[in-house]
Amino acid sequence: MSEKRDGFNAQQVGTGATGLPDLDPDRPVLIAGPTASGKSALALAIAEAQGGVIVNADALQVFEGWQVLTARPGPDETARVPHALYGHVPFTADYSVGHWLRDLAPLLEGPERPIVVGGTGLYFTALTEGLAEIPPTPPEIRAEADRRLASEGHEALLDALDADTLARIDRRNPVRVQRAWEVQQATGRGLAAWQDETPPPLLPLGAAQPVVIEAGRDWLNARIEARFERMMAEGALEEVRANLPRWDPALLSARAIGAPDLVAYLRGEMPLAEAVAAAKTASRQYAKRQRSWFRSRLGNWPRWPAG
Repeated sequence: MSEKRDGFNAQQVGTGATGLPDLDPDRPVLIAGPTASGKSALALAIAEAQGGVIVNADALQVFEGWQVLTARPGPDETARVPHALYGHVPFTADYSVGHWLRDLAPLLEGPERPIVVGGTGLYFTALTEGLAEIPPTPPEIRAEADRRLASEGHEALLDALDADTLARIDRRNPVRVQRAWEVQQATGRGLAAWQDETPPPLLPLGAAQPVVIEAGRDWLNARIEARFERMMAEGALEEVRANLPRWDPALLSARAIGAPDLVAYLRGEMPLAEAVAAAKTASRQYAKRQRSWFRSRLGNWPRWPAG
């Protein structure tokens, strides 16, 4: 999506006219924000005004196979400024925040200032606060977690978690609940205990220039609706159809917002209008969870009003 369509342009950056402090061109920039809030356009404007490489911090834009449905930067954007960590992970692969930090580390030492942008809050907290070095989850425990999640829902996993972990995680987020359950089962220790032994962060917050895009609910919901319609016009359904032969709901890549609903339509399980409506609802719910995360975990980051 272009910077004009999302309400930002390169001339606004660094002038102080929009309320965002002038940016030091030598220090990394971190831009977090909910889906459809215009954060990618802001990153593009900064990169065009000051230089830098735009680095993905969205857990679904890392997967090849999802260009349209995840709103990954297109050929126009990637031709104008360098981009990194977009679509570089195989569709059927596992990919964790630890993988992302390892992929990001060389870019922090590279010749171009990184502009890290995305909506995955855990990526930003791991980057600026550190990541606990938890042993990998054995396949049999992951399989049991997947089975229970599908048959019982993520709420059924909460009973096994310790009080400290329950107090820290987002209990409404199935991905986070499953992760905490797997850690408890695999190691015999709660996720909170592992987090308390976290090593120093890869990029302390004081060494970066962070900002959160602050978007009002009604404004953002309208943009989510319009963006999904645009995705459909730009080939989202054809993209899902192309990925159908390798579709597996247990894959991390299958969590792309809207993908399960469009798969259901292609399999004759629901009408297209119902699938599109369900995808829009899922997007709005995801944005709500993102805003909640940013308020609770990135509360000390400066805000930039969207729009």
